[in-house]
Amino acid sequence: MNKNNYALIMAGGVGSRFWPVSRTEFPKQFIDFFGVGKTLIQSTYDRFLKICPPENIFVVTNEIYIDIVKKQLPDLDENQILAEPIMRNTAPCISYGSMKIAHLNPNATIVVAPSDHTITNQDAFFAAIEQSLKAASENNCLITLGIKPSRPDTGYGYIQYIENTLKTDDQIHKVKIFTEKPNIDLAKSFIQSGDFLWNAGIFIWSAKSINNAFSKHLPEMHDIFLQGNSLYNTKKEKDFISDAYQQCTNISIDFGIMEKAENVYVLPADFGWSDLGTWASIYDIAEHDYVGNAVIPAKQVMMFNSSNCMVNVPKDKLVILQGLHDYIVVESNNTLLICPRSEEQSIKQIVADVKAKFGTKFI
Repeated sequence: MNKNNYALIMAGGVGSRFWPVSRTEFPKQFIDFFGVGKTLIQSTYDRFLKICPPENIFVVTNEIYIDIVKKQLPDLDENQILAEPIMRNTAPCISYGSMKIAHLNPNATIVVAPSDHTITNQDAFFAAIEQSLKAASENNCLITLGIKPSRPDTGYGYIQYIENTLKTDDQIHKVKIFTEKPNIDLAKSFIQSGDFLWNAGIFIWSAKSINNAFSKHLPEMHDIFLQGNSLYNTKKEKDFISDAYQQCTNISIDFGIMEKAENVYVLPADFGWSDLGTWASIYDIAEHDYVGNAVIPAKQVMMFNSSNCMVNVPKDKLVILQGLHDYIVVESNNTLLICPRSEEQSIKQIVADVKAKFGTKFI
């Protein structure tokens, strides 16, 4: 295992689309959605144990989740948990993590990945990551993994690539353009063209390359975190970061770096990836009965004349459903949500309405 390989796992999201199971005080990355005995962040951590030495895996999360991270990932040293004082999107947390890792090892090559994605083909994932790490260590480049699309999905961003490839790897292509979530007609045209991929939000680069990119494209943010170079991995790091985040703009790595840099490349991959952004994505991955119902992780659910439903209730709850078709049924902490699957996009508005009427008690 290469001692220069590092992983930065991003685990600061709230996951409001999975309310009421996912809540502000206990968001989706800390939940075992499929009843497999591991939460999403635990599964992500375990994957990277096969790529990096355990001491080279870092988790960046909101400071309110530090205790949960420590409980779910007890093998992490306290120095491997990066606490964000406020939410500032992905660019600040990546700049922070990259600076901290570079301070430990200037020759580091880093994988940046969300904590809440699922991977069904582990071997293909490991192969793609190892290939990208090798390429990033040999070239001044920023690599992203692009998922070969299986359908014209409007829920993902897309990456268009061209024939130009890295000199050391002819499978890693130059990125032409990033496109945010398109409408259905545009998504169909992307699929037909054959040179578009889903943006998985998984990045691979050397510490040197990404820090140079921040210096060029987000210089103010780069300078903010550079000021703490002598404080990283010391007791003074926390106080410095608390002040640094107050100065950072709220900006994503895609918009701040990837859409601007000239040395961005993509590796087309297919490893059974899902970003678990909606209950529909949980439904797609879960096992279904003969009429299309996905019931997880409950053991005592009885369904009569019901089909194509997504049901997620506690294991000890007895639930009887009659005459429901194409519905989401979710219960957690004595809060019940029943919503047509076709109207899942309204869950965010439901959460906002609940918050407005009852405060944050149920959110």
